Amino acid sequence: MYQSREIDEAGDAGRGDDAPWRSVALAHTQIVEEARSRTLQRADGFREKFDEWRFAASQTLAQVDLAPDLAEAIGSRRWFRGLGTFLGLSAFALALWPDFSPVEAAPAMEIDGTSQDEFRSQMILPLALGADSGRHMGATPRVAELKRAPERPQIQLLATLARGDGFDRMLQRAGVGAADAARVAELVGRSVALGDIDPGTQVDITLGRRPAPGEARPLDKLAFRARFDLQLAIERVDGNLALRRIPIRVDDTPLRIRGTVGSSLYRSARAAGAPASAVQQYLKTLGDQIDMDRGLRPTDTFDIIVSHRRAATGERQAGQLLFAGIERGGKPVTQLMRWGKDGQFYEASGVGEQKSGLMRPVPGAVSSRFGMRRHPILGYRRMHAGLDFRASHGTAIVAVTDGTVNAAGRMGGCGNAVRIDHGGGLQTRYCHMSRMAVRSGQRVSRGQVIGYVGSTGLSTGAHLHYEMYRNGRAVDPASVQFVTRAQLSGEELRRFRDSLTRLRTVEPGAALAELQKSSTETASEEPTREIDKLDRPRKAG
Repeated sequence: MYQSREIDEAGDAGRGDDAPWRSVALAHTQIVEEARSRTLQRADGFREKFDEWRFAASQTLAQVDLAPDLAEAIGSRRWFRGLGTFLGLSAFALALWPDFSPVEAAPAMEIDGTSQDEFRSQMILPLALGADSGRHMGATPRVAELKRAPERPQIQLLATLARGDGFDRMLQRAGVGAADAARVAELVGRSVALGDIDPGTQVDITLGRRPAPGEARPLDKLAFRARFDLQLAIERVDGNLALRRIPIRVDDTPLRIRGTVGSSLYRSARAAGAPASAVQQYLKTLGDQIDMDRGLRPTDTFDIIVSHRRAATGERQAGQLLFAGIERGGKPVTQLMRWGKDGQFYEASGVGEQKSGLMRPVPGAVSSRFGMRRHPILGYRRMHAGLDFRASHGTAIVAVTDGTVNAAGRMGGCGNAVRIDHGGGLQTRYCHMSRMAVRSGQRVSRGQVIGYVGSTGLSTGAHLHYEMYRNGRAVDPASVQFVTRAQLSGEELRRFRDSLTRLRTVEPGAALAELQKSSTETASEEPTREIDKLDRPRKAG
């Protein structure tokens, strides 16, 4: 598209803003400049000749296709030529690749042994690293060589009593002479039985100067914690060993912990500060009394009381569970307290520990229930008077609750079987055992192993056939729950309730407070110097 214009004398094109546009046709000669002969001027100087050569070379190289685009015309001769160029250049670059081995740098200066000794004499090493720095002087003829190195006048050791080890043998391994070790064992045995000393007890031992070369060092003094409330110290007085008893004041206030059950009773109790062993006892005690899945609510309050001892020296010791309780809406729902020599838990009313239902005799699932069915071996329908549990051969079978074994042996189609009388007209029978672990007349408790799963008698494979009888008549075991209990009465019930009342008056967390020292203990204390803290007895092998 071209617009008509007028050309002035100066050759400039001018047009008005409203000049119309129109199409025109141009000849080939008007578009492409005709080839015309050109006259080249010859270069005279060297600089001009070099520039001319460089210009000609660049024009020639510009016309050569050295690096074709490999993304175009794939598979053509030009593409393969470019691929060859790429591979050649890559091989050339890899051939000139430098080595990856580290370059060894020459030291700033060469240091010989003499120079190292000189540098060492000018530096300071800490005592913990030997402190062997500094300038050392050579010995002169005036220095007399000692026949033997002098020994320390005293040695402090820390010996540990291992499990199954003897007290006197432990002392002898620490370096105490046989006579002194026997004397110490005799003195300690007068205050506490040597077998009652807990494994892991640490004994501070101080040995004196040897009376002669090669002889054992005499025992100067010895001290250890014999019991939680007693420390024993042995010292040499006028050549003889004497025992000194140091009683330690101990407070036995129980540790009471309360909190909300929440989503997890175990995590809530642990977060409240209850020891792991006490929480496990608490859960087991409640599990025997109530249904843990249905009998607890997240808003309930747990109440745990464990035996606790704190010494005036700062040590603490947590014991067994004393009380397990659950409160709902501020009112007690479950209250169980340990009572008696056997450590059985009783309710606040004096009723003994209750078992919430029967234990499963084996951990397997029920494969056949109580009722009519076709016998897998006999082939006709007959009454299936029990439950069949899936279990592998050799799985332990346990008693579902307390009772007395009134029969154990071969029982027809049941094979090897055990029958237990639980009182009140209730009996259970366990069939197809591979091996029995009880005998007739034996008393068994809830959860005790009475035999092992097998496939004796009329059986198609290893499993447990479990039956229950009430007054001699077969009943569905899944419909019966046992409850085992004991009852306190009279004077024992009164003492039980008094103990429960005192136990529930304990304030939560009261046992965690520091035990205040008496005036006598404060007066007998000696301040510990900072330098004494550095001189700790080292542990004996």
